[in-house]
Amino acid sequence: MPDFVFSPPPVIAVPVVGTDALFPVRRIYCVGRNYLEHIREMGGEERDPPFFFQKPTDAIVRSGGDVPYPPITEDFQHEIELVLAIGTGGANIVAAEAARHVFGLAVGIDLTRRDVQINARKTGRPWEIGKSFDHSAPIGAIKPLDNALPTAGDIRLMVNGEMKQSGNIDQLIWNCEEIVSQLSTQYTLQAGDLIYTGTPAGVAALNAGDQVIGQIDSLPDVQIKIT
Repeated sequence: MPDFVFSPPPVIAVPVVGTDALFPVRRIYCVGRNYLEHIREMGGEERDPPFFFQKPTDAIVRSGGDVPYPPITEDFQHEIELVLAIGTGGANIVAAEAARHVFGLAVGIDLTRRDVQINARKTGRPWEIGKSFDHSAPIGAIKPLDNALPTAGDIRLMVNGEMKQSGNIDQLIWNCEEIVSQLSTQYTLQAGDLIYTGTPAGVAALNAGDQVIGQIDSLPDVQIKIT
């Protein structure tokens, strides 16, 4: 056994539906601007291809957990997303072969310090600080993939019982297969990677005390409380 200078951090893992086994998380990738209506509400260019950014692995919050209201923001927003859990790695994956690399699916929330993100973007600085912070990647249990990747299915988010976001997976500009394929040209994907695939319109601010529920047809909910 190696002699570490301090104890290594615990492995971050997500429950898997139908088993006591856990899915160990390696990296978290997120797709920016992948629903047309969200691009419009954020004032982006509709023809731009999606881009990718990352969150730290320990940003994961399991369903049922609490999310502390983060510092240095006054506009803390939710983004409901379908998450792809990679089970078999690879590079330069052909879109038609993407499904065999995906272990399962989950419901995730990309939490965002919107004001911080926008200010960084205006000043030409990286806006990682608006996206990649503590507790910013809540996720529900992962459901193993039955066969093909989904091409449709209702996706929605409610805050204190009020619907805030509502869309359908068929509104993805770049579908699940294309996302895996494109990302694999930029990074070699590995088992344990998670891909948050983008959010529909309706992103809005959260406040301390809010109860948040994210849902996608046939997948376990993700539920969090803002504290």
